Amino acid sequence: MSVITPRLGQQLGFIRELDKLKAVYRRTMVKPDNNRQENSAEHSWHIAVQAMTLKEYAEEPVDICRVIKMLLLHDIVEIDAGDTFAFAENTELAGQGEKEMQAAERLFGLLPQEQADEFRALWLEFEQIDSPDARFAKAMDCLLPVIQNMDSEGGTWAKYQVTRSQVLKRNQYLENLAPKLWGYVLEQVDITVRNGWLQDI
Repeated sequence: MSVITPRLGQQLGFIRELDKLKAVYRRTMVKPDNNRQENSAEHSWHIAVQAMTLKEYAEEPVDICRVIKMLLLHDIVEIDAGDTFAFAENTELAGQGEKEMQAAERLFGLLPQEQADEFRALWLEFEQIDSPDARFAKAMDCLLPVIQNMDSEGGTWAKYQVTRSQVLKRNQYLENLAPKLWGYVLEQVDITVRNGWLQDI
């Protein structure tokens, strides 16, 4: 008799499906690996470790375990919905929210009901950015590309002619939530503008 119960079968099915996230490529480049494109699974792991490392800079109390869960789950919907560039035009983003919601229903729906409900709720909390945990998670998601673009001489900022105001708007959650990290972003943005990697607009 198999040890695979219906519950375990659902959980294993979900885990197998996650392998597809490794095939979703972002525009960010991995400098130490010949500037190849980063995949979304790598990104999720990297920001989860970053959040754990930088938790001390959060001004609001955050539950780092919940933050890490959000960060590990937030991009799973890209398996179905694909990745969108952070600074994409509105026309490119049209309908993306609906695609991601449908993806969340399908992908988390592979799990047993209570796990599906928990994971979906964490994903929604991240998307709605309406709690200290979600704000810190969102800030971590935005901060890592700053570091990566700086290490790549402007990276996607230079390639896609991103502006100073776009980068600052994207990282605004840090201003009150983690002022020291916001100061770091301001510093880096000034350097990038001086180097011509970011448009001064």
